[in-house]
Amino acid sequence: MVLNVRSKQIDAVVRMLHFNAAPAAALKPVAAAAEEDVYKVLILDRVTKGILAPLLHVNELRKHGVTLHMLLDAERQPIPDVPAVYFVQPSEGAIQRILEDLARGLYDSFHLNFSTHISRPLMEKLAAGVVASNSAARVARVYDQHGQFMSLEGGLFSLSLPDTYLQLNDPQAQDSQIEAAVAQVVDGLFCMLATLGVVPLIRCPRGGAAEHVAAQLDAKLRDALAGRSSLFSEGGAGGAGLAASLQRPLLCLFDRNFELSVVLQHAWTYKPLVHDVLGMRLNRITLQDAAPTPGQPAGGKKSYEVDDADFFWSGHGKEQFPKIAEQVEVELGRYKQAIEELNRKTGSHIDPLADPNDIMRNNTRSLMSAVSSLPELTEKKRVIDKHTNLATALLSAIKARQLDAFYALEEDCLANKADAAAVAKQLQAPVGSPADKLRLALVWLLTCEAVPPESDCQQIEQLLHAAGADMAAWWYVKRMRRLNLTGKQQPGSASVSEGLSGFGGAAQSQLTSLLGTTFGQGLSSLTKGVKNLLAGEQQAAVTVAMEALMEGKPNPDTDAYAVFDPKAPAGRAQRPAGPFKEAIVFVLGGGNYLEYESLSCWASRAQPTPKHIVYGATDLLSGEDFLQQLSTLGHKSGAAPAAPAAPAQAY
Repeated sequence: MVLNVRSKQIDAVVRMLHFNAAPAAALKPVAAAAEEDVYKVLILDRVTKGILAPLLHVNELRKHGVTLHMLLDAERQPIPDVPAVYFVQPSEGAIQRILEDLARGLYDSFHLNFSTHISRPLMEKLAAGVVASNSAARVARVYDQHGQFMSLEGGLFSLSLPDTYLQLNDPQAQDSQIEAAVAQVVDGLFCMLATLGVVPLIRCPRGGAAEHVAAQLDAKLRDALAGRSSLFSEGGAGGAGLAASLQRPLLCLFDRNFELSVVLQHAWTYKPLVHDVLGMRLNRITLQDAAPTPGQPAGGKKSYEVDDADFFWSGHGKEQFPKIAEQVEVELGRYKQAIEELNRKTGSHIDPLADPNDIMRNNTRSLMSAVSSLPELTEKKRVIDKHTNLATALLSAIKARQLDAFYALEEDCLANKADAAAVAKQLQAPVGSPADKLRLALVWLLTCEAVPPESDCQQIEQLLHAAGADMAAWWYVKRMRRLNLTGKQQPGSASVSEGLSGFGGAAQSQLTSLLGTTFGQGLSSLTKGVKNLLAGEQQAAVTVAMEALMEGKPNPDTDAYAVFDPKAPAGRAQRPAGPFKEAIVFVLGGGNYLEYESLSCWASRAQPTPKHIVYGATDLLSGEDFLQQLSTLGHKSGAAPAAPAAPAQAY
């Protein structure tokens, strides 16, 4: 069975909204359950609101009887005749607020659901408070939902833990702080596995945070399997009994230091571009509306959502950007054809010799067909308009920052075709932001086969300083490179690239008319310099490692990886035999859409049979997000020179 983390989490949330009824009862068609459904209110905290945001929209919550959803810390009025479903993180503050709600009798009954396991002290505090307020009759049930992660696509999830790379690499961090960060990661991974209902075989490189997380996750899974009611058996949180399948999936953990360049480099495919350039977060993109007319102030902000249900996002997300405008035009043409066909079917031409009853019957049938197809066509047009606006915003950023030039040169760096002189030339050009130039320089530094000469580094440093780049990140990565702690982990590893295609002569498309006559010409010129770069496909280092791990054959690069098997006797796990059809890849310290794309593209084309990969990370990072963490580490580690003290002021 194919692992689909998003559908499994949606199923779990729907069960929760139906008071944790059995899956068959909770997931039955809404129409069939309409008469039996109970209207309720949903109480969330800020974290669980983010968990639900990519899963269910407001109209979908209403289908499951949720008439109102509110934040736990907001001021709320009593609704005494309605049950309440709470979905919150277990914390001192959350327990205290729930006890206050119980004491006030805000709702008829309280169905308490925690996003992860509630500790015994918190449970005892909850019980004591319920007894003290004499409100035990109002508490229906208390559940551990194990939903402390964000499902963004069927094969993509995030723990939404910001700055994890900084926390785990901070030289000033206390042991307790590092252990707390690791515990959060372990809890999130455990929740994801419990939701899927699988007990995987765990592999990871030895040493570092990845092995530490793997060991703790192994212990947590063992405790769960030894429990009286296992989450991973039939009827557990996953509800699918996948753990009993003949072949369990692999769970492969990697530290972000395994390859840094893939998080820093610029992208040229649609999904990674939208994430990196437009700041997508939890499947939502917010754009500033353009000024309505010259001289007028810009409009407000407009938000767009993308997910697996978006046919354009799922169908064209891996396309190179020059192809996106062409695909928008294709989809727009299909929409227009459907509208013309609809108009033809409902036309007013009537045969005067026909039987009036037949005329009425045929017209009624055509009208009913038209009415039933209108919502689908309306939604399709909305999706086309959304991606037209996103492509417009992307093109504006590409032209303003000339991102194509940075992308092309970074691909040369990854293929060992660019030297310091080529990088210096690009840094001297009056294009790109300081962050763009710093990212290019770091990709060059990280992908050199050998540590570059100091003279080359000094030249790059002078140009970065002149461009106004934050040098702290440069100094930190340079020190790591000197200490040989990072860089290329696999021979020839680089970013995913699938060959570029031209714009295809769609200069007169609907998108072109919106962007102006330079759109087609602009993209044609952009692709000239890069479309022939990638004759041999290059892959992210994690993809190269996964290919060897899923094959399961002896391999000098992965044979030394640690093995954990929660079902085997402690200390007796053996290297699993392959090949494997399914795997979960998790990057500790942050990942991005480019790495996810590299894995999914390889998995779909694997021979002799395609593989299925679920990709996750502590957080999904844009290049600039990661630069900020590197900069902070530069200052904390002392790699960056101390800033000069401010001159004393005379009074």
